[in-house]
Amino acid sequence: MKWTSLSLLPLLGSLAAAAPSAPDAPGWRFDLKAERSGIVALEAIVVSPTLVIFFDRASDDPLQINNHSAWGALWNLETSTVKPLDVLTNSFCASGALLSNGTMASVGGDPRGFPGNPAIHPGNQGIRIFEPCASPTGDGCTLFEDPATLHLLEDRWYPSSIRIFDGSLLIAGGTHVNENFYNLHPANSFEFFPPKESTPRPSAFLERSLPANLFPRIFALPDGKVFMVANNQSIIYDIEANTERILPDIPNNVRVTNPIDGSAILLPLSPPDYVPEVLVCGGTQTDPIDPSLLSSQTPATTQCSRITLTEEGIARGWEVEHMLEPRTMPELVHLPNGQVLIANGARSGFAAIKQVPDAIGNSNSDHAVLVPSLYTPDAPLGQRISNAGMPSSGIARVYHSSITLTPQGNFLIAGSNPNANTTVGPGIKFPSEFRVQTLDPPFMFVNRPKILSFPQKLAFNKSFTVPISVPTELTRPGAKIQVSLMDLGFSSHAFHSSARLVFMDATISRDHRSLTFTTPPNGRVFPPGPATVFLTIDDVTSEGAWVMMGSGRPPPTLE
Repeated sequence: MKWTSLSLLPLLGSLAAAAPSAPDAPGWRFDLKAERSGIVALEAIVVSPTLVIFFDRASDDPLQINNHSAWGALWNLETSTVKPLDVLTNSFCASGALLSNGTMASVGGDPRGFPGNPAIHPGNQGIRIFEPCASPTGDGCTLFEDPATLHLLEDRWYPSSIRIFDGSLLIAGGTHVNENFYNLHPANSFEFFPPKESTPRPSAFLERSLPANLFPRIFALPDGKVFMVANNQSIIYDIEANTERILPDIPNNVRVTNPIDGSAILLPLSPPDYVPEVLVCGGTQTDPIDPSLLSSQTPATTQCSRITLTEEGIARGWEVEHMLEPRTMPELVHLPNGQVLIANGARSGFAAIKQVPDAIGNSNSDHAVLVPSLYTPDAPLGQRISNAGMPSSGIARVYHSSITLTPQGNFLIAGSNPNANTTVGPGIKFPSEFRVQTLDPPFMFVNRPKILSFPQKLAFNKSFTVPISVPTELTRPGAKIQVSLMDLGFSSHAFHSSARLVFMDATISRDHRSLTFTTPPNGRVFPPGPATVFLTIDDVTSEGAWVMMGSGRPPPTLE
């Protein structure tokens, strides 16, 4: 029989109908963990390839240690399980970072105790030390504290801290006492850990930015200076000269620091010039008026403001764009490919607990934002923010929530507690939240590149070659290759302090078996200390390699 093209059409149509459809491309997913955090994870920091420290206030959390409620915990990223960590001083609303030798230092906190938990010591001069721990499960890993001999120079509740160019911490701001809402008893000063001076350095900037300047957003710039945002004001602070340069205010009367929380991030730094840009998103367009005149329904802002910290960029001032929804208390976190995740927060209201007259239970905020967005820094203005394909978390993450990128390449999300203690039960819209989730990017569900081995330390301004494996589907000519050197930061109160991404020049060998990259030129571009290195090919990211960037010497160390 002679077959014609027309006679084949019904057969081809029936075959097409019967053929299985192509599988959907993987998308972003929230994964709810079976185990709960045991404490409200209002602060989070990755301290090893497998461990994250959570801190809460010292109160009545369900996780127990030494016959009392714990307020510190180690979360195991491999097993999604938690174990209590014994803490002496009250770490509520503290800050922290990793030092040049890998030590984690948590600084500041709450001066109060809590009824029924007699183990608590005042935390507002607290320094909590967690030395590098070799155990992948945290067995034998402990905090060290000695309040009598190891403490801050000044009482600080709600401070910020970052690792700077010599591997030490710059600690900025805070309040001396338990404020009700605004900062009325301020620590308008800077100090260092380890200490370099016998008294704190007064800050005219922190004085000017009162009363809404708690948890100032501070960033170590690649020339060693520090960019700071508090309230609606900004400066560049020269640590070595102890001088400040006043920069333009955040536009449109938007305030961005506690209790009027937006978030901020230093955008990725790229060779050869490492031009610094800062992005500030969220907060509220308001004057800092008496909280009795504010409302849980006061709309947050959709505004994001971006500034390039060169002479030309400062002259241009802030460039304004807008998120897809208003957010107060969002958090901005890097992806290894240079995008920024915008997560958590609420559409209206403020930080802190039950100061506005129409609080939702105890929450000064309302209308939690459940769907994250992605910000693409190099996209055209007006096209940088999208939530296409993003799922809903299903869990409100408002005041006292945390999020961090992990060495596995996904995001660990926990916490939320706009209450004065553990508050759970039916009918509570914003309870104390102990559920833990990861937000898993699409590359978690496909074949990924692998870094097969890696040096324990990387020297500055050197070339290194390491073995890798690359899936066949990622070996196309002209594939986009990115190697990111990252500080995963310290999450607390809508700010990811010390978070940093520095791209490194890199090439992959023709056989796709080795990766050669060049490290940053010095410790100003990437402050010496722990880092995680990721390889990304066409937006598919490897697991991270944990490494010491620099000598690993204790601070101060100029490298």
